[in-house]
Amino acid sequence: MKKFDLNIEKILENWETYHGIREIIANAIDEQKLTKTGEIKIFKDNDNQWHIRDYGRGITIEHFTQNENEEKLNAEGIIGKFGIGLKDALATFDRKNIDVRIISKYGEFTIGKSVKVGFDDIITLHIYINPSPDPTFSGTEFILSKIEEIDIQKAKDNFLKFSEEKEIESCSYGTVLNKKNDSGRIYINGVKVAEEENFLFSYNITNLNAAIRKALNRERTNVGRTAYANTIKSILLNCRGRDVAKCLVNDFKNYSSGTIHDELKWIDVQEHAVKMLNNYEKVVFVTTDEIASSPDLIDEVKSSGYTMINIPANLKDKIQGQSDVGGNVIREFNQFKIERNDNFEFKFIHIEKLNQLEKQNYNLLDQILGLIGGKPSKIHKILISETMQRDDDSFRPSEGLYQGDQIIIKRSVLSDTERFVAVLLHEIAHAKSGATDATRAFETELTNMLGTIGLKAIASPQKSKKGFLASIFN
Repeated sequence: MKKFDLNIEKILENWETYHGIREIIANAIDEQKLTKTGEIKIFKDNDNQWHIRDYGRGITIEHFTQNENEEKLNAEGIIGKFGIGLKDALATFDRKNIDVRIISKYGEFTIGKSVKVGFDDIITLHIYINPSPDPTFSGTEFILSKIEEIDIQKAKDNFLKFSEEKEIESCSYGTVLNKKNDSGRIYINGVKVAEEENFLFSYNITNLNAAIRKALNRERTNVGRTAYANTIKSILLNCRGRDVAKCLVNDFKNYSSGTIHDELKWIDVQEHAVKMLNNYEKVVFVTTDEIASSPDLIDEVKSSGYTMINIPANLKDKIQGQSDVGGNVIREFNQFKIERNDNFEFKFIHIEKLNQLEKQNYNLLDQILGLIGGKPSKIHKILISETMQRDDDSFRPSEGLYQGDQIIIKRSVLSDTERFVAVLLHEIAHAKSGATDATRAFETELTNMLGTIGLKAIASPQKSKKGFLASIFN
């Protein structure tokens, strides 16, 4: 029998049994990946001994002498890059009085205490080496005695492989996972390094940047968010699937209550989620203020077959006029109004179809126009429609509209003489000024028309509103 001094200078006193088991499992998974061999096995035999078995190349004495494994350091997607994890595990097993037997075709290895060579007063942990019981043995098998099943489960709980967290979508930076528990987990190459209480998803990071490499410690636990936050954002920003988008945008429903998950507090993630969902679903993104100022909005959105998604105002500013991941214009409230107006069809009605009161008021057209010096040259037609586009501000159906070379009046307005006069003059002011509501040019034109009509009113008898209207139209 040969023996080899492990020369362990620093023992991780805070390691529990499951930490050591975790390292053995990690090495087995790495060997499976490196050699593309069969799945590892973890099982308990009839003697209550636990076995961890891979089917790779088999452990050799050199594996116990290395502080770093060059092959693992240079390989992608490998868990163990510290090289000293095996020694830490063996030292932990010795401290916890756990019997260890390791078998490969290169030998049978056990651990024990021996005098350090050249230092008779120093006892250190050694590897004892015996010939292999099976020179044709495939892979490496660790056989552990005096451990509890709870320690096996705790160890396995550190690996995505055993977590039951399913992949939703992956990209070059890593994978978005459907979290199993209330907290989201952060894995690096399949090993859990942190938990996030308020994350919407779990994540497996496979593209390690400098910050992550620097933050990883020997124990690979409690890695801070600052190390991986940018990579998590990169994973989300590179997702293109419907499922991730719907989960993110649905979380917006909790925005007003302040209970959104932490990923949705990143404005660039919010923006990307909107761009994805807009491509896949019939949605309209609106702010709380837009809903409050446009009471008819909800019914209109629903009747048009869209789902309304409430978003914060700063996000609205970022997405307005932008395209989604499919190249479509994002349908926020303004875009919804544009599309609706573009697809709107007027239902024009011939004058002969009007009722008596409507005809009577419509026939006042020439007299009303005469009050302001006649019909503006820009206006060729004044039409009546059963239906009207909605106002851009209130989103209520408009009563009048100046469009191109024509003015369109909603039919219901003709039932009220005063209202008809007011709406018609309002639209004429738009035509003459060429300006929209609440602009200086429009207000100036409207004021000028009021002055002109006011002079006529002063010169007319005003016993009543009806008498005034009768006087100026006769």
